[in-house]
Parts: sequence; C-alpha cells; structure tokens
Amino acid sequence: MRILLKLSGEALAGPSKTGFDEPTVRMVAKQIAEIVSKGTQVGVVIGGGNFWRGRSSENIDRTKADQIGMLATVMNALYVSEICRSVGLKTDILTPFTIGAFTDLFSKDKANAAFEQGHVVFFAGGTGHPYFSTDTGVVLRAVEVEADQILLAKSIDGVYTSDPAKDPDAKRYDEVSIDEVIANNLQVVDMTASILARDNKMPMTVFSLNEENSIVNTLYGTFNGTRITV
Repeated sequence: MRILLKLSGEALAGPSKTGFDEPTVRMVAKQIAEIVSKGTQVGVVIGGGNFWRGRSSENIDRTKADQIGMLATVMNALYVSEICRSVGLKTDILTPFTIGAFTDLFSKDKANAAFEQGHVVFFAGGTGHPYFSTDTGVVLRAVEVEADQILLAKSIDGVYTSDPAKDPDAKRYDEVSIDEVIANNLQVVDMTASILARDNKMPMTVFSLNEENSIVNTLYGTFNGTRITV
C-alpha cells in the first residue's frame, strides 16, 4: 500500500500556533515509523501555515506571496524529515524547483525508487507554481506516484455539513462522495484539488491529528473521521 499523508503546518505548531512543536512532530514521526514498519509506503506533504499566510496581505504581489509559502513548506519538510530520521526512518525530500543541496528535484522515477527502498518521501514546494495550494499539490503528487489514498490530518475530526465552529447544528459525515463535496462546496480541500481527485478517482480520508495515535488508527484500526469516496 502507498499513501500520501497531508499534514497542516498549523497542526505541527501545536499550542503556540506558529513555528514547530517538537513533541507534536515526534508523535507524528513515531506513527509514520509504525506504518512503515508494517510495509506501507508513505509520502508526506506539509502545509506552510505555521509560518506564512501571504494571501491575507494586500500589500504583497500574489505570485511572491505564494513563493514565500512554497519555501515555508520546504522548511517544514526539512524539519519533520529530521525528526523522522531521529526515530530511525530514512527520508528523501523532493521539490519541483532546485534548492541547491537541500533537496532533490522531483521526478516520478526518483519518488518510486525512494518508496521501493522503504524511505519516507517528502513532497515540498507545492506544485512549484503560484495560484495552486498545497491541497492541489498533495492530490497532484498522489496521482503522479499512483498512491492508493490520501490521508488528510487536520485540526478538525472530519467533514461537516457546515462549519461546526459557527453552526451548532452541523453534522459530521461518516462517508461522503467527492461529487457531493464539490456540489456543496464542503471545502475539504480547495476546488481545484477536489476536481483533480474526482477526475483521477483518488479517495481521501479526513481525520483529526490531535486524537491519540490517529494516523495509525485511520490506516489500520478504529477510524474516527470521514471517508471521501470516488
């Protein structure tokens, strides 16, 4: 089995909501190690929201703001990769643009070779282009490397009919189709990513990173979240 795990930058920041929270990241790394030990190939995409949300600023050109965001995801990948190595994993970081000796340039062949060697592969830098989010980046990479599914680890425990923080009557879906996600604009991932997942039949699973052992349980155990079918 090959999965792509999407982690939000904010989730990795822990209570401080910015930068890194090492206990949180180490918890994630140990779960990834357990999954890899059972033979699952793991790719990881991390958002950059713990460092940068440039789209909220009207004083910076959108292209430049997105480029800063791409670099934020590279910093996150470098850090989480090192924590993964500290728990015994081997890792590779692939980016769609050259960053000296920090990362390797992405290609499907490089990614597949790393997976076959049992490495955890970090896909950083998004798509390499502005106007595309890390949501689109994770679906694109999942399709390219022929992953079996995407795991979306969020601060919320699934997909709801509306924002549960604003609507006390919001209901959580146990399962929902990608067509319904798109039709009702449920904002699991952005619309570009949703359509890409639909067109390429890429299933997704949404769960809370904050629940104990949630990554392992989502893949192998008692699941608490929403499955998005294609």
